[in-house]
Amino acid sequence: MRYMMTYDLMETFRNTNQWLGATARTMASYPAWAMMPNPAVQWMAAWGEVTERTFERMIVKPDWGIRTFTCEDGKDHLVEIKTIVERPFGDLIHFNVAGRKEQPRKILLVAPMSGHYATLLRSTVKSLLVNCEVYVTDWHNARDIPVSAGKFDVEDYTLYLMEFMRHLGPDTNVVAVCQPVPLTLAATAYLAELDPDAQPRTLTLIGGPVDPDATPTDVTDFGRRVTMGQLEETMIQRVGFKYKGVGRMVYPGLLQLASFISMNGDRHLNAFSNQIQNVIRGEASDHDPHNRFYDEYLAVMDMPAEFYLSTVDRIFKKREIAKNEFVVAGHKVDMGAITNVAVKTVEGANDDISAPGQCIAALGLCTGLPDHMKASHVEPGAGHYGIFAGKSWRNNIRPLVLDFIDSNAGGSSKTRKAKPANTNAA
Repeated sequence: MRYMMTYDLMETFRNTNQWLGATARTMASYPAWAMMPNPAVQWMAAWGEVTERTFERMIVKPDWGIRTFTCEDGKDHLVEIKTIVERPFGDLIHFNVAGRKEQPRKILLVAPMSGHYATLLRSTVKSLLVNCEVYVTDWHNARDIPVSAGKFDVEDYTLYLMEFMRHLGPDTNVVAVCQPVPLTLAATAYLAELDPDAQPRTLTLIGGPVDPDATPTDVTDFGRRVTMGQLEETMIQRVGFKYKGVGRMVYPGLLQLASFISMNGDRHLNAFSNQIQNVIRGEASDHDPHNRFYDEYLAVMDMPAEFYLSTVDRIFKKREIAKNEFVVAGHKVDMGAITNVAVKTVEGANDDISAPGQCIAALGLCTGLPDHMKASHVEPGAGHYGIFAGKSWRNNIRPLVLDFIDSNAGGSSKTRKAKPANTNAA
C-alpha cells in the first residue's frame, strides 16, 4: 500500500461522500418539494447534512476556540495564541491572556501525536488557563510538510521536547498526556545529563505507555501480534499530489480514523443514526453534543511513517523506555539521571488504552530520585479521556496536579518540603 494511488483513493472516497451529502442536502431543499411534503425528502435532507459535515471534518484542523477569558477582575480578556518556537514538524505555542499579570505557574502541556490535533486538549487548556501560563506542543499534519524537511521519528520527537523545555527554562512544569509520556520522560532524563540547569521543575505523566507490558490491553496486544513488515505494508502510504507533502511516507489520518471507529462501530453507527433523527426533528445545531464531539474526533492528521513505525518498534515491541535502553542521537539515555525533577503519574482505573500500571512504571525507572519527589494517583472510574479532559480531570485530577506543582515550587531536592511517596499500586 506504499503508493500515492492508495492515498488518493482514500481521499477520493472521502471527497465523494462529502459531495454526495452536499448533493442530497441541496436536492432536498428545492422549493418544489415543499408543495408535497414527504418524509423521505426530510430524511434525505438530514442524511445529506450529517454526511457532508462528517466527511468534511476529516481534513479540517479544528480551531482552538479560546478567544476570551474572564479573569479575577471580572473582565473578559482577549486570548492570543502566539508561536514561541517554530519547527517543521511542530511548534511551541503560548496562550497569552492579554492584560493579565503573568501567572507564577508555567505549564508545558505536551500533546499527543497519535492521529488527532493538539486541539483535543482544548478543555484541558481552558481549565489550566484559570491560574497558569499555558504552553502547548502543536504538532503539524505530516501531509503538509514537504519531503525536503527530512524525517521525524521518536528520537527527533524527543529532541523537539528538549528544545522546548530549554526554551521555557527551569521554572517550567511539564504535563504530558498519553502517547508522549515515555518520550517526555526520556527527554527530561537526557536534559538532566546534557544541561541540568535547563531541567523542568516538575513532570506530570498522564495515562502513557511507559511499560506497555505492565498491564496489556488490546492496543499493546496489537503491537505484539503484527510484524513491522506487516505494519509497513498495510498502514504506510505516500501523500498524493493534492498536498504539500507529496511523496512523504505517512500513516494516513483517514486510515487511523477507520481503526478508531472500528473499535466501537455499533456505538458510532447509533450516534450518527440518532443525529439524523435529531436533524429531522429540528433538535440539532452546530454546537450540540454530537457535533461538538465528532467535529474533534473526526479531524485527523497524518503521522510521519518513521515516527509511527519507530513508536511501535521501540516503545511497544522492544520496550526500550521500560528497559532503560532508549538511545537518542547515538547516546543511551539513563532515566536514573533525573535527580531534581519531581515526578507524578496519573492513571485511570478504567483506562482501556493505557491501563493502570503502564504509566506508574516511570517511577521505578527514576532510580536517582528520592521517594518524597515521587507521587502517583489512580482515578477511580475514569477512562482514558476522562483523566485529562473530563469530569474526573476537572474535579479531582487537576487540583491534585496543581497541588503537586505548588508543593515542588522551588529549591533543590534537599530544600523542598519532603512528602511521603504516594506510589499506590495500580
